[in-house]
Amino acid sequence: MNWDVITGQWKQLKGKAQQRWGKLSDNDWDRIEGKREQLVGRLQELYGKQRDEAERDVDEWGRGLH
Repeated sequence: MNWDVITGQWKQLKGKAQQRWGKLSDNDWDRIEGKREQLVGRLQELYGKQRDEAERDVDEWGRGLH
């Protein structure tokens, strides 16, 4: 799914993202608001991922949405 669509449908998709990345708090999700770069950065911090790994994870999740 295109990130413009994800951003536009963030309230509906946030639950699916929360299932995948449970370490992020409600405050994290509110700050991210569908912004890809914010999500990637937070995954790096909380999961100890390298930037390219976090980006791949986010892109894989986005492609799996229908």
